[in-house]
Amino acid sequence: MRIAIADDDREIVEFLSKIAEGQGHIVAGFNDGDSLSNGLLRDTFDLVILDWNMPGKTGIQILEWMEGAVEDRPPVIMMTSRTAKQDISDALNAGADDYITKPEDPNVIAARINALLRRGGGTAAMERTAEYGDYVLDRIDQKVRHGGKDISLTAKEFELADLMFRNRDRTLSRRYIMETVWRTNAHLATRTLDMHVSRIRSKLSLNPENGFRIFTVFGYGYRLESLGNGG
Repeated sequence: MRIAIADDDREIVEFLSKIAEGQGHIVAGFNDGDSLSNGLLRDTFDLVILDWNMPGKTGIQILEWMEGAVEDRPPVIMMTSRTAKQDISDALNAGADDYITKPEDPNVIAARINALLRRGGGTAAMERTAEYGDYVLDRIDQKVRHGGKDISLTAKEFELADLMFRNRDRTLSRRYIMETVWRTNAHLATRTLDMHVSRIRSKLSLNPENGFRIFTVFGYGYRLESLGNGG
């Protein structure tokens, strides 16, 4: 999972990053509200951990802005030193999914992160098989079955197909796909990613007749759309 962490205290960002990375997550750090809002427009995240008092947009302003500006808004943990019940109420009413008061034990923070990701469907990858319409994905053997036939994919093709099915109808940025499938922050050659998308589109016959299609979001990434009978 990819997590955005925003706090004007760089030590806090490093502290939370170590916790999240220790759980196997990928982290992007931000030190003010404006850079976070720009990051949320450019990229895809599964969770945001947000401080209240930051330069630029405050945490509350980010929450209110996300409601109308961010497609498929990720869940948000507000983590702040504010302890008043009214502050907690204001944050939750503004759209926060959880509220953590600083300081907190690292094990508790890790548990809260993973609990929120589970609520958002982040544990789907733990199941051996998953069905999406007429497609059955076997994550152990890395095979896809469709129309009574097993379809052979390379390891990266399967990971990409699995990622897109799990996030169907959600637009994924190129960086999100690269970091999740290729596990790198480096800029992947455009033709490499496009080639893999083209291959799974062709091999899996992802077309309206089979309930799915891959839609290119120019300048951003890709979205696997379910078309009625896609499940």
